[in-house]
Amino acid sequence: MADPRVDRVADRVHTIIEDIFSSLEEIRVAAVACYRPELSTSDLVAIRPQIFGCLSRSPDVLAGAGLILAPGVLADRPRWLEWWQAPDPTFLDVDLNPDSLDFYDYTAAEWFAVPERTRRRHVVGPYVDYGGTDTYMLTLTTPVEVERRFLGVVGADVRAARFEELLLGVLSACSAEVALVNAEGRVVAANSPRRPSGSLLPVTGGDPLPSLPWRLMSIETTTHAG
Repeated sequence: MADPRVDRVADRVHTIIEDIFSSLEEIRVAAVACYRPELSTSDLVAIRPQIFGCLSRSPDVLAGAGLILAPGVLADRPRWLEWWQAPDPTFLDVDLNPDSLDFYDYTAAEWFAVPERTRRRHVVGPYVDYGGTDTYMLTLTTPVEVERRFLGVVGADVRAARFEELLLGVLSACSAEVALVNAEGRVVAANSPRRPSGSLLPVTGGDPLPSLPWRLMSIETTTHAG
């Protein structure tokens, strides 16, 4: 895209994402520091200051943050989410019993499975967060490892509507209608009311964003797909 104002959209996206991952790095370092072979849920209290600090630094951005452990890492629990929701840190209590109808198998979620496989950070969404808020969400995660053993991921949630609000200033300055879409063609944010977050566009053309599975596309050259 030739419009330099579109470049400012990409720059703003990069800044927001990198700020979040920077906060997650503090949680990751704390998680590695507290690890021991007989790690238990009581040991995870040590990383709560970093989780709460992450939430408090971005109270208008993050919906939640925390550490999600791989099965078998804890000595006293087969699975565990040390996950806290904003604005006042509230523990997210989910059903982790595999025999329950409401079992939350987070290991199958893309935000967990991809970092486990690639050992690289990942961004997922927008998707409907049926496991927590029932709203369109973006989830950013990065793997936690000790001596090449995968311990789990640290992550943060951002409501898609809030992420779009953070981009409205640079999006509204663009001379044409543009949309930020993920690899599936689902709209992350757009400067057109016809393209709400979560709607679908065919992924044709556009400019990929470095280090993200997203691209900026001109809406004028697309056809609505859903």
